Parts: sequence; C-alpha cells; structure tokens
Amino acid sequence: MKTEKNKILVVDDDPGHRTMLKTLMGGWGYEIYLADDGSTGVDMVMDGDIHFDMVLMDMKMLKMSGMEALEKIVAYNPALPVIIMTAFSSIETAVEALKKGAYDYLTKPLDFDKLKLTIAHVIETLYLKHENTTLKEQLSQGFLREKIIGNSPAMTALLETVEMAAASDAGILITGPSGTGKELIAGAVHANSPRRKMPFVKINCAAITESLLESELFGHEKGSFTGADRKRKGRFLQAHGGSILLDEIGEMSLAMQAKLLRVLQEKEVTPVGSEQNINVDVRVIASTNRDLLKMSQDGGFREDLYFRLNVITLEMPPLNERSEDIPVLSLHFMKQFAQKNQRDIKGFTPEAMDAMIRYAWPGNVRELMNSVERAVVLARGDYLSLDDFPFIASQTYQKGETGTHGDVTTSGAGNFSGNGSEKGSSTVDIPLADVERDAVLGTLESAGGNRSEAARRLGITRKTLLKKLKLYGKA
Repeated sequence: MKTEKNKILVVDDDPGHRTMLKTLMGGWGYEIYLADDGSTGVDMVMDGDIHFDMVLMDMKMLKMSGMEALEKIVAYNPALPVIIMTAFSSIETAVEALKKGAYDYLTKPLDFDKLKLTIAHVIETLYLKHENTTLKEQLSQGFLREKIIGNSPAMTALLETVEMAAASDAGILITGPSGTGKELIAGAVHANSPRRKMPFVKINCAAITESLLESELFGHEKGSFTGADRKRKGRFLQAHGGSILLDEIGEMSLAMQAKLLRVLQEKEVTPVGSEQNINVDVRVIASTNRDLLKMSQDGGFREDLYFRLNVITLEMPPLNERSEDIPVLSLHFMKQFAQKNQRDIKGFTPEAMDAMIRYAWPGNVRELMNSVERAVVLARGDYLSLDDFPFIASQTYQKGETGTHGDVTTSGAGNFSGNGSEKGSSTVDIPLADVERDAVLGTLESAGGNRSEAARRLGITRKTLLKKLKLYGKA
C-alpha cells in the first residue's frame, strides 16, 4: 500500500463536529482536510490541488446541502467515494443518496467503530483496484496497440517507430491527413511510455476560441475574466507527470505559440490572472494535418516552436496507401455498429469489399467508419452489398475507358453495381486530385446538397469541405 497518508475531506457546517472528526480520524492515521459547507467542499474537490481518497459529508447544511454537493462531486469525479452522514435516518433519504452515487450512509450520532470500519473498507477497495490495475499491466506483454487495427507494411513500419519513440521522453509531432487516426497513435505513444500510469490529456486547439485557449491550457484564477466563477486547473497541470496531446496545433495563433514555447522551455505555466509560475512535468505530443515546416517558412508558424515539437515525427499514411487494412477495418466497424444498433449483419458481399478496397477514401479511416455505420443502420439484408455504398460505385468508376487493376479487369461500375451494367471505368491512371474532387462532389450530391451531412459522410469537418468546394468553384 502507498506510504503517504490517505487524504479524507470532511464537509460539515458544525465546527465542533468537524474538529472532533479531525482529531478522531487523524489519530487513526489519516490526513484530514476540512470544509465548512457543501459549496466549499465541492470547490476543494474540483480545484484538484489535493487528490482526496474519500469524502465524509454531512447531509444537512445551510449554504449547500449534502445531497446537492454529492451530485456535483459525483458528476465531477464518479470514482471518488463519498460517505454521507446525517441525523435524519429515513430510508427514503438513504436510498436517494445511494442512487445519486454515495458510497455509504452513516447516521448521527456516529458509531465510531462503524465509521472506522467503513473508512478502512473504502481505502482497502481503492488499494485493491490499484493492485488489480498494476497486476494487469505487469501481465500484459509487449507493445500495446491501443485499438490500432491494421498489419499493412505502412502501419507495421509506423508502429515499430512508435514503439521506439514511446520509450523516450522526446517531443513528438504526428502528421497526416484528417481521419487517419493521429489521436490513436498519440494514445499508443502514451500507453507504451514510462508515463503510462499518469494522465493522458487531449485538447483540440482548433475547437477552442483563441480568447479561451490560454485558460484551457494553463488554467485561471477565480475572477480573472468574466465567467471565471472559480479557480480552474489548465490541461497542462491536469497532465502533470503524464502526456498532453495538442491536436490541430497548426491552427494555434502566433501569440499563443509564443506562450506555448515559453512553457516548453521553462517547464512552468502561469494561470490567467495569476503571477505565480507553477512547475509542470509533461510530455508534449502535437498533431496536425498541415505542413508546419512550410508554414514556418511562410511566417504562419514559429520556427523555434516547430523544431521544439518536431524531435520525432510520426507520419500517418492515408488509407489509400494501406488498402490491405481496409477489409479488417471494415469488419471491425461492421461488428461494432451492428452490436450498437442491434442489427444482425453477417458481413460484406465480395463485390462490395472489392469496391471498398479500390475506393480512394479521401476522408480516410473516419470516412470508412462513417460509411460502414450508415450501411449497417440502413442495410436491408444480412450482408452489406454495393447497394449499401452507392457513393463508391458512382464516384470510383466514372471515367469512360475500361482498364485493369492487378489481375482483375474492371469495366467501370459494371463490376460493382450488382446489376451487370457496364458503364465507366477504373480509376487507374486518373490523378488523385480528380478522384478526390469526384468523391467530394458526388457525396455532396448524394446528401441532397446538405454540406454538413456530406462532411460527416466524408469524415472531414464542414470547414474543410467548404474550402474544397471553393477550390472546385462550387462554394
């Protein structure tokens, strides 16, 4: 068991009762912290400055009741055990507290022996959970793939690099098109690193406005800006000792890049509204679908930050460069969504799978996943056929000449339409840009002109779709 004392937060608005509990439980070898009302107790838990092992809380308090505080604490951290104590020992109140997530329920006046046994049981349960997790980690052998599917040469080479890079503490930059699985690779780096037992925190830099990004990354003090009603730890402090993924870092402004660079150099953060510098130990993993080197040369990205982040580069291959993985990925998604939607889908027809392997997949794995989900939900038979992927037939084989692909002769949609018609030809020798343009415009047409739906089917953001439409003169 861990050598430091277990930390217990006592929340009670009766000062005499608080003092008594601190003396009593302190004598049992626990480190006791006190809060004089439910609101203060909730704040102490959410601030995260102290990692409590359990909370002992009175039910009846003036400013915020124990029931209300219980709901807030459970919503914030469901794994933190909360024991409710009250003089009102009605069965209804006990049941309500337990339903809302209380670990146990004690009545006043407290039976000290029962209190001691209850606390010991909580601590023992936490210890056993920790031991079980540790044992599982010790029993697991070799590289943890973290839900990464695929054995193509491209993925095998990538994962070999990931395994070597994970063992170090060097900064990592993951590059590649949208939808290729950059976040999964980042997770694999953390899961196989010496920091794997510590937090892995993710933040999408493109999803948060510039005015809020600094607060999200570095935290803020209470009252530091409008709406800052309580002190908050930033993502870097949440990831202390572990790893942080800065997704879409190419979207970060130059001003924020300068602040991030300082954090990486000094290994300390300054929360918004504070003058205190807080030391932080975090491994930074960044990802982007943009060319940061070119951006740095053009003045859109700080060159010093680029080289600070880019110690090791992991380049994600697009799905059309790892087509060997399409069958196993497709089957994985089919089983996942069939179970989720309670559909009895047995597999794919040969022509559907053949067409999927040949399709360019401009939205990469995300597009494949979304397409299989749609097919599973709308399928009318036991097997997913080409009719369940109409955009593939209409977009992949549209040109006028018959061509060959390996040992298979393709006569356009005739091989994949399911009705024997022969119109169009293969995509062999067709520029990839043309294939992508046909895929985007065809998906938009099949979605009835709904750009949000078309973006979802392609596995790209609506913003990216609008950029492509503008490029095609279709905005």
